[in-house]
Amino acid sequence: MLADDLMKIFEKDFNQLINEIDSYKNEENLWIIDKEIKNSAGNLCLHLIGNLNHFIGAELGFTDYIRNRELEFSKKNVPKEQLKKQIEDTKQVVIIALSQMNGYDFEKIYPLIVFGTQMTTQFFIIHLSTHLAYHIGQINYHRRMLDN
Repeated sequence: MLADDLMKIFEKDFNQLINEIDSYKNEENLWIIDKEIKNSAGNLCLHLIGNLNHFIGAELGFTDYIRNRELEFSKKNVPKEQLKKQIEDTKQVVIIALSQMNGYDFEKIYPLIVFGTQMTTQFFIIHLSTHLAYHIGQINYHRRMLDN
């Protein structure tokens, strides 16, 4: 079933995100912006937390989460342990929302207009999964570049 496969993928990627954040030897490096790097790993992490809580948690899981996208990129120096807790909490929100969905739910039009057009819920959730993986890759690169 699609929901089961998506839950496995999201769980794997959330665990990888936690591992990346935990792998920073110097916690202050989470918040460094250097040369061509426009976003710190910490801010990318906050962005993923906000993005998934909003688009999956609030819209599909009917949580009361209210997103502050600007704060995702402006907030600094959140402790590593707090970031990891927020990632874990977000993982649970996503898994619960997906576990409540059936095949028909994925075929429905996603309730928000994103990218200027309608799309199926399935399409958008797949996009959100690739978005998560993309930023995990950026965080991995950031960590390896700064945390030697």
